[in-house]
Amino acid sequence: MARSYKEIMNDITTFIFDVDGVLTDGSVHITPTGEMLRTMNIRDGFAMKAAIESGYNVCIISGGSNEGVRTRLRNLGITDIYMATPNKVETFEEYCELYTISPESVLYMGDDIPDFHVMQLVGLPTCPQDSSPEIKAISTYISHRNGGKGAARDVIEQVMKVQGKWHLYYDGKHD
Repeated sequence: MARSYKEIMNDITTFIFDVDGVLTDGSVHITPTGEMLRTMNIRDGFAMKAAIESGYNVCIISGGSNEGVRTRLRNLGITDIYMATPNKVETFEEYCELYTISPESVLYMGDDIPDFHVMQLVGLPTCPQDSSPEIKAISTYISHRNGGKGAARDVIEQVMKVQGKWHLYYDGKHD
């Protein structure tokens, strides 16, 4: 019998997120100078920071490249940020090897075709509610939240609750 996503969450040590469509809603606002602006959810950021402070690995693997996004993620304490990644599987395998991470202990959240193959390698493939049908079809868990609207917070909070770590953030121990 297949394990439920809640059971798999007990084994998660690492969160990997795509950016566009996961940490953002996938929209790009283009300024007159050609700069592309994205919007990120503050609650997703809080959860990523909470995960890092609780000892989880948090990694970003994105095909896109934006220095503003990189700065935001670094300010949250994320050090493993792979942008303009042409081959997400190769980057994922190198990251796991670098930190001796078992793919079974990884939760990956993606939203579209570039995430498809890497999501097939992880212990818990997840996606936002508004992901492509192909990604939804291979996801063990589909968030009730859309990309850029709290989907990352949803999966981080659930893992931390299952593992008994989320309560540290509302009982005053991390003010």
